[in-house]
Amino acid sequence: MDNIIDLIAQDAAAAKVSDEIKDILYGKAAEKIDQFRPNVAKSMFDQSESEEEEVETEVDQEPQEDQE
Repeated sequence: MDNIIDLIAQDAAAAKVSDEIKDILYGKAAEKIDQFRPNVAKSMFDQSESEEEEVETEVDQEPQEDQE
């Protein structure tokens, strides 16, 4: 954050200030994603939960073949 203030104080190019702000924001976003990644991966790919939820349905009749 101090780097952005220094750039503004030194009258740096607007593009350079903008790039620095974007770098900081992308870094913070990446940190948040890294925090949530294990929980999301576990909920998406954990097979033990989905196996318990699956219920097989039994068919009462056998398929009938057409007689010609």
